[in-house]
Amino acid sequence: MRASNLYAPTLRNTPAEAEVVSHQLMYRAGMIRKSAGGMYTFLPLAWRTIRKIEQIIREEMDAAGGQEICMPILQPAEFWQESGRWGAYGEEMMRIKDRHGREFCLGPTHEEMITALVRDEVRSYKQLPLMLYQIQDKFRDERRPRFGLMRSREFIMKDLYSFDRDEAGMRESYQKMYDAYTNIFTRMGLEFRPVEADTGAIGGANSHEFTVLADAGESNIAVCTKCDYAASDEKAELKPIEVEVEDMLPLEKVATPGTHTIERLCDFLQVPVEKTIKAVAYQTDTDELVLVFVRGDHEVNETKVLNCIEGALDLRMADESAITAAGGCAGFMSPIGIKKGTKIIVDPTVMHMYNAVAGANEKDAHYKNVNPQRDFTNEGLIVKDVRLIQAGDPCPHCGAPVRMTRGIEAGQVFMLGTKYSEAMHAVFLDEQGHEQPLVMGCYGIGVGRTMAAAIEQNNDEQGIIWPRAIAPFEVVVVPVNGKKEDQLAYAEDVYNELKKAGVDALLDDRPERAGVKFKDCDLIGYPLRITVSPKGMEAGTVEIKVRRTGEVQVVPREACLQTVQSLLTTL
Repeated sequence: MRASNLYAPTLRNTPAEAEVVSHQLMYRAGMIRKSAGGMYTFLPLAWRTIRKIEQIIREEMDAAGGQEICMPILQPAEFWQESGRWGAYGEEMMRIKDRHGREFCLGPTHEEMITALVRDEVRSYKQLPLMLYQIQDKFRDERRPRFGLMRSREFIMKDLYSFDRDEAGMRESYQKMYDAYTNIFTRMGLEFRPVEADTGAIGGANSHEFTVLADAGESNIAVCTKCDYAASDEKAELKPIEVEVEDMLPLEKVATPGTHTIERLCDFLQVPVEKTIKAVAYQTDTDELVLVFVRGDHEVNETKVLNCIEGALDLRMADESAITAAGGCAGFMSPIGIKKGTKIIVDPTVMHMYNAVAGANEKDAHYKNVNPQRDFTNEGLIVKDVRLIQAGDPCPHCGAPVRMTRGIEAGQVFMLGTKYSEAMHAVFLDEQGHEQPLVMGCYGIGVGRTMAAAIEQNNDEQGIIWPRAIAPFEVVVVPVNGKKEDQLAYAEDVYNELKKAGVDALLDDRPERAGVKFKDCDLIGYPLRITVSPKGMEAGTVEIKVRRTGEVQVVPREACLQTVQSLLTTL
């Protein structure tokens, strides 16, 4: 490919709407252009990287036993109604009707479609295990599309679905995909971590996110400082913090004017924050009131709260009128005195507290000497881990302190079990001729998001630094003056030799100044740059620069190919 024919409209200035580094650099490097909110056109450079990512994925999926198919993006509502997710998926689902009034959606994922396909074809245990995958566009109507390809409305995803006869088979398929994902992200040259994750709207028993470590990531990850435990903050399970046993003092109501925050309460009563109980009130999508209580220095994990409430799809902060109707008082709440039938969830750490301070459900009043084991006697009270993990918390596996880091979820694997097969009656006959539900798993990788994550992890002030495996071109050959026929001919000779040897190379034959071309090379992030100069031609040499390190070598022309091939193995 010649740069004079390449459609790569680079920019010197960063678009105002581009908030994160990957969005900024893909715009500036002439890789993407916005079509509408959360929708982007991939230009040639980006598409070359996308195709390389897809090829790595295909090779690993095929090696693990996957078979590629292609399902319709447009999905009939009936399948989703069978699974119970037509109403449950929420406003992110893009729904349409055809001319006959029949309802469809633009697929945000394909569990229902693949289950319907397999239930009509698989009859016997002899046809199992089965793994089918596709790479295609998905659609989700994000409330606030942002960060370029990180959170968009239309995106490319690889989704594979496994079908097994039992849980043991599902776990074997899950491990195959776990290993394949490890190979995929390793081959791409990315620093990543598989972390335990919440299953969310997909459902199922267990899940791992494959998270590319980067400061711009939306995922908060807890990583043990001793063992290999890692989990998203949504998923990380915490053991209760136990304290020294104290004699339980009598409950005492005290006036606490204007202390509707934990900070003000601690200042007013001169108590440590660890001796206070924080209340957070929510309402579900069905308007059910949910009161949650954690220790004053802890934060509520809304994902865990949602998982405690059967049938709830969403949470919002509760209206003050709903709190009052339940016998509570906003800013001064505790379970003491709340009306029967109100859903109350208390974190286990709270239940281990002695002589703490909590709201009296009365304006400007709190209780001192609250002992939850004695005083929280509400019927139906739920004691469950509902707090967010934070740095320094003990690892649930080994007890060592955890540290917090950030990452970008590039892939996720799920053990679905029989969630979809039972709902949609996808069954097979076992050896005894008895019907059994198919046991499923699903496994996704965001292709465009992986490209963005790679940039977030690999960049500097000049631009992108591509890992060799997914760079749009591995090498760029740059004649200092493309208008000089002898320089261009020398550069073409180098370029042709590289191409003949299978190196993915670009010839920058544009009649631009050398400085402009060099800046574009650094911005786009080609792993190696070969410069042809008059002085080098006279000496029979070329200059090779490594983008990642800035290392420059001047080598004899005849050693160029060997040097390039050697350097590429390290990138």
